[in-house]
This record gives sequence, C-alpha cells and structure tokens, in this order.
Amino acid sequence: MLRKICSVHLFSGKALDDFRHIRQEEVAVLTRALARAGQTPVNLGQLLNVCTTNALGRVMLGRRVFGDGSGGEDPKADEFKEMVVELMVLAGVFNIGDFVPALEWLDLQGVAAKMKKLHARFDAFLGAIVEEHKISGSAGSERHVDLLSTLISVRDNADGEGGKLTDVEIKALLLNLFTAGTDTSSSTVEWAIAELIRHPEMMAQAQQELDAVVGRSRLVTDLDLPQLTYVQAIIKETFRLHPSTPLSLPRMAAESCEINGYHIPKNATLLVNVWAIARDPEVWEEPLEFRPNRFLPGGERPNADVRGNDFEVIPFGAGRRICAGMSLGLRMVHLLTATLVHAFNWELPEGQVAEKLNMDEAYGLTLQRAAPLMVHPRPRLSPQVFGKHHNLKSRAMRRVNMTNKSTKTERESLHLSCIHLHSLPHWLRIRPVLGKFFPSFRMSSHLNMKF
Repeated sequence: MLRKICSVHLFSGKALDDFRHIRQEEVAVLTRALARAGQTPVNLGQLLNVCTTNALGRVMLGRRVFGDGSGGEDPKADEFKEMVVELMVLAGVFNIGDFVPALEWLDLQGVAAKMKKLHARFDAFLGAIVEEHKISGSAGSERHVDLLSTLISVRDNADGEGGKLTDVEIKALLLNLFTAGTDTSSSTVEWAIAELIRHPEMMAQAQQELDAVVGRSRLVTDLDLPQLTYVQAIIKETFRLHPSTPLSLPRMAAESCEINGYHIPKNATLLVNVWAIARDPEVWEEPLEFRPNRFLPGGERPNADVRGNDFEVIPFGAGRRICAGMSLGLRMVHLLTATLVHAFNWELPEGQVAEKLNMDEAYGLTLQRAAPLMVHPRPRLSPQVFGKHHNLKSRAMRRVNMTNKSTKTERESLHLSCIHLHSLPHWLRIRPVLGKFFPSFRMSSHLNMKF
C-alpha cells in the first residue's frame, strides 16, 4: 500500500510533471547561493543535499525542510546530512554479529548501540515534522495535497484493505524517502562534478552543448534535458563508475533455489555487487576510466539503459523491487548536473590541482566521497540570470497581494504563470501576465516603475 501511495503521489508521470516547478525553483535557489559564494570555497555536497531535501520536502510535506529559500546555510541541514551519512555507514559496516549470530547479542563493535542512538535522533526529527504538520494542516505555501497529508488521512481512516497506518509507519516511510531520495542524488551529482573538474575537456564539451541548446540567458529546465545527449552520457558514466548504492540493498530469499549452479538456501541474505559489475574488464573497456563517450553512438554501449534493462549498469536495481523513486531521482540528477555545468565554471581551492583531486570513496551503504568536494563556483552566465527568477516571483507576488481586485484562485494562477515565464526578459514576462489580470498594468507608466 505504501509503495502504491508513493507511486501515485510522488513518482507517477503526472506527479513529476506537476512538481516540475518545485524542482526548478529549488535548483534556482541553489544557483543563487553558489553565485553569492564569492571567494569562499563551498562544500558542494552539502548544498546539493539541502537542495534535494527541500525539493522532496515541498512535495512530501508542503514546505521546505531547511532554510527559507534564500539559499543560506542552516545548522539543521548540517545535522541532517551528518545523520544520513551516519545511518548509511552503520547500515553498511561489517558487523560480526551478522555473520556469527551467536555473538550478535554481545554487540562487540557497538553497532546496535550506535543505531539505537541514531534512531532516537531521527525519531525526534521526524516526529517534530509530523506534529507540526498536524497543527498547521494545509496552511503551507504549496497548492497541492502533499504526501504527508495523504498518509495522515489514511492513518485516520481505514485504508480499504482492513487496516490503518500508524505514526511509526508514517515516520518510517518519511525516513526511507528522505534518506533514499536525497543523499543518493546529491552524492551522484557531486561525483559527476568532481569527474568533470578532473577532465576539463569533457566539461568544455558539455558546456558547449548546453550553450547550444539552452543559451546563456536562462537556466536549464526539465524540458531541455532530452536534447542534452552528452550530458546524459556523463550521468550514465557517473552511475556506472560511482553507483550510489554499490552493493544495492540486501534481499532475503523467500525459498531455497538454484541460480547458475549456486544453491541459495531459504532466508539467505543476498547482495548484488553493482560496483564490481560496472567495473568488470570483461564487460567494459578500460573500466576504471571516466569515459562518457562509451554511451554515445559509436561507443561500446550506445543504447545502454540505467533503468534496470541492462544488467551491466543497474544503479537503481532491477526487476519488481527496482527503486521506486528511480524516475524522480533521474530527473533530479539530470537537472542538477546540467544546471551546475551550464551556470558555473569550477575551480579548486588554492593549492589543489585537478589531476590530483582526491577521488577516494568512503565505506557505507551509499557511495560517499571520502573527502567532501570543496570548490569555487565562478558564474558563467549574466548576473541577471541568477537573480531574476526569485525577484520576479517576489515582486509580482507583492503586487498581487496589494490589490483586492482578484480572487485567491486568480492570484495563485498569476503567481504560477510568473514562475513559468522566468526564462523571458523582465518586461516581456510582466506585461502579458499582469495585463491579463489587471488592465491598469497595461499602461506603460506602471510597466516602467520599479516595484
């Protein structure tokens, strides 16, 4: 039932299209924060995690989890990132009790004790979110019925299958979605940017493609992504070389069986070594090299699919238990990577050189960088691109709220129209939208004033 609810409210084609503006708005917030960095190096992975968490939070909860949308730092974001990383490390650590059940109760490595402490922190974090949502109801800024409201409704009413959800189940689902849907996407984009910094000729080729498709007067949108062939190849190669879950997720055999001559006993725990499959020299040419061209026409795998149809590269798994959030993850990774490559040139802090950039991997359930990627973002688009999306929204909304000549529905329609017109020049965006709802705004005197 929970998977069905998520598929309908988060991951269906309609839901992804309905929430396109949320993804684009949060990516725009990220670009503004990066553009303001100045001479201070930024922790790219941390900012990416805030972006993905807020984008998912606005769909799930109807509001941002961190910050106010200004792109500034939030101490809670640092804590949440640290909690997620700790969870992935503890979930993937070698625990002798898993292999010698008789020793499990001793907790020789302290894994169980650490997990209990972490559970208490997550329970408090998610419990506060649920309680706040109950109090505020639907008073959030989003105009859709968010996932948490749906879950609370199912909790309060029979689900039609003879049962109800509990608060524990709701918090468990939120935890699964936040950990699986934020850290994996942000770490994949962080790896992609790191690889492109190490290969400046690939960065230049990607920027050339983006300039040809998008231009340099606006940010990338979801609608541009199908035309970005080389960027798609970069992301496929990143999925291959740096899979977000290198050992996938553990599965238990429901019954004994035999696969390719191997006997699998009932209740055996199985892991798929995605990391090793993608680096098999019998399958891939120069498997340790970052080569996006292998996925382009004329390459060794021009038609490779990362959606579980080609077992040589399965970052989301395959079969009936494939990652439920694959469609959302793919869109978010593509949009973030394309935007960061298009909007910025990237430089390393003084004393570091691209050829010697630390590419070591940290141990855990997800493939984190051992050292966070600290970089200097250098804007390559005009300054107006980074500010106009936010300024248009806030200024237009202020004007709308100052008048009582329109209904709430009209104001919301106007606001949404302004958001989707952010790629046009300022006066072209304002004139048709405001003129439609407020005839007085058609006058040049109003159009020329600074609001």
